[in-house]
Amino acid sequence: MKYKSQFCEVNYNHELNVVFVRWKKFCKGNNYREPLLFAIEIMRKYDNCNYVADTREGFENEEEDTAWVFYEFAPKAFAVGCKYIFFIISPDNNLKEELEGQSVELKKFFKVIACYNLAEVGEILNKTLNK
Repeated sequence: MKYKSQFCEVNYNHELNVVFVRWKKFCKGNNYREPLLFAIEIMRKYDNCNYVADTREGFENEEEDTAWVFYEFAPKAFAVGCKYIFFIISPDNNLKEELEGQSVELKKFFKVIACYNLAEVGEILNKTLNK
């Protein structure tokens, strides 16, 4: 299961049991929501699948889409078993405010973690799941 557009790529990472969403550039409306709905379908298919968003190349808040994430995406992702949301950020994270704004609401459903690459996501999941 893969999704690909000029704005985003979504696929399943079997090794980590995560849906991996790589944002390529700013988008809004259906261009933003369709990949996230696709991500939910992947999470529905794999038990305890978590969500990873690579925000290093394109991620910005659009007020209507952010509200949609809180009231549509988050409850649906939680309902299919997602427990962790990871944001992959650049070391010089210029999206700090946007991500912090989303994290406050997302933390009502998930453990939200910012990290620098997919390998770090794997390390965190391995430590957490092997306790």
